[in-house]
Amino acid sequence: MQKHATVVCAAIAVSIPAFAGPILFTSSGATPASITATRDAFRVALGGGTVAGANGLFQDPTGARREINWDGVPDAFSAPNNLPANFFNVNSPRGAVFATPGSGFQVSANAGIAPVNFGNIDPSYSSVFQTFSPQRLFTALGSNITDVNFFVPGTTIPGFVSGFGAIFTDVDLTTSTTIQYFALNNTSLGTFAVPSSPSGGLSFLGIQFNAGERVGRVRITSGNAALGAGILDQNGLSNDLAVMDDFLFGNPQDVPEPATLLLLGPALLGLGLLKRTGLFRS
Repeated sequence: MQKHATVVCAAIAVSIPAFAGPILFTSSGATPASITATRDAFRVALGGGTVAGANGLFQDPTGARREINWDGVPDAFSAPNNLPANFFNVNSPRGAVFATPGSGFQVSANAGIAPVNFGNIDPSYSSVFQTFSPQRLFTALGSNITDVNFFVPGTTIPGFVSGFGAIFTDVDLTTSTTIQYFALNNTSLGTFAVPSSPSGGLSFLGIQFNAGERVGRVRITSGNAALGAGILDQNGLSNDLAVMDDFLFGNPQDVPEPATLLLLGPALLGLGLLKRTGLFRS
């Protein structure tokens, strides 16, 4: 397991939350066991414990997070059928709505319904990709870009999360697959490369922002080409095809009203003055 931390400190006004550097959770390997410890460490960092509630909600005194492992998607919304972009905010509300410059999204089929692991798109894919949590995977169609936009689950209210991570299968090149994180005002919080794995292996990347940063969207670039009939992985054209398995993210929260933030600053300042004068002791 690899875990890297970078912390940046700065002097700021009392009414503005402190910002710390992102905490990275990354690992890769040939089998699910190679990345499980890192995935579990990211779970702990987001909080929520190990007991799943409705709609992928994990919640306990340590915090709350959501998870998507695709396996509960009905056959009617899986290959060869497409997945509605808002499925995980309407059908199974988890506060995630997808977008892509491509033609849509697909969750791979269960065995016996259609060829597994996107073998319905090209037969070679059934043996190229493996799963972390059997047996479904996820991909954009007609593009290698997937945007994940966060909302308060089950609503159209924009939300934010404290961190997001994903599992990928068959990342061959060290720079082909990335996750870019965006703040609520759509400014970039950084782009992070998903580690490559042995051919057909698994990779995990999770980023936690632990002091003030609010992630309103992430952009996932999966490999350097989109899946398609006759598009082979590393076929002499240096195609690196990668698809996704589990998503993990903080439970999306409502964006505070500006008036709330304006009131918070004077309140905190007043509390500091009271402590200095000895009129208040924590």
